Amino acid sequence: MEPHTLFNQKSNATQFFLMAGPCAVEGEEIVLQIAERIVKITGKLGIPLVFKGSYRKANRTRLDSFTGIGDEKALKILAKVRDTFGVPVVTDIHAANEAGMAAAYVDVLQIPAFLCRQTDILVAAAETGKHVNVKKGQFLAPESMQFAVDKIQQSGNDKVILTDRGTTFGYQDLVVDYRGIPTMSAMGVPVVMDCTHSLQQPNQTSGVTGGNPAMIETIARAAIAVGADGLFIETHPDPKNAKSDGANMLHLDLLEGLMQKLSILREAVKKIG
Repeated sequence: MEPHTLFNQKSNATQFFLMAGPCAVEGEEIVLQIAERIVKITGKLGIPLVFKGSYRKANRTRLDSFTGIGDEKALKILAKVRDTFGVPVVTDIHAANEAGMAAAYVDVLQIPAFLCRQTDILVAAAETGKHVNVKKGQFLAPESMQFAVDKIQQSGNDKVILTDRGTTFGYQDLVVDYRGIPTMSAMGVPVVMDCTHSLQQPNQTSGVTGGNPAMIETIARAAIAVGADGLFIETHPDPKNAKSDGANMLHLDLLEGLMQKLSILREAVKKIG
């Protein structure tokens, strides 16, 4: 399914869409392995898929943390996923001058939560003509995301998606305010719930972000119940040994069962209106 068709469905669609994949592109073999399994699961359940992978991790706490295998190499792997499996792909950018580079390989440009107010990045992403997925900053009210939407649309691009990834709760935790989903949906754009990053436990003294993946299903169920158009889930076949964000990723073996439950829930929600 082409991105414009997928994202134009909004909340009146029978099924939610899924943005899923590993946190970071660790190498071609592992990425294609993950993609193949996700494509098989979503195809079986009729869930539209956008495959996700970060070509570089710019926001790391420690200098010795994994950041990537090389920008072009990683982007070519994402393009190979698209070409091999026929699904759109999304990756995040970290500066305005990365927009054009990434747009040559992917279908959706993602703006990280910490950068959602950066006008130059939003405008550069908009000017590529690609879909732009903006993550709500942990420090922002949902209502404030209207300004991010305006910046992109006023730059000539109406292909905007908003993603909630939790709100700062003290120094080392996040909380999800589900009022944000209908609030942002009222802006006329698809709204996604990031079910894994919203369970991060940032600012740990070890310099490595913690997480609570046991609550992924809880976050996802609630998001579907209040009308989220899509879900964002990072997944890996061996989260403990993943090179980035392993503490809050869903084990790949659990993805199909979760998607089955959520599809049933989505059907029930659509019936009650």
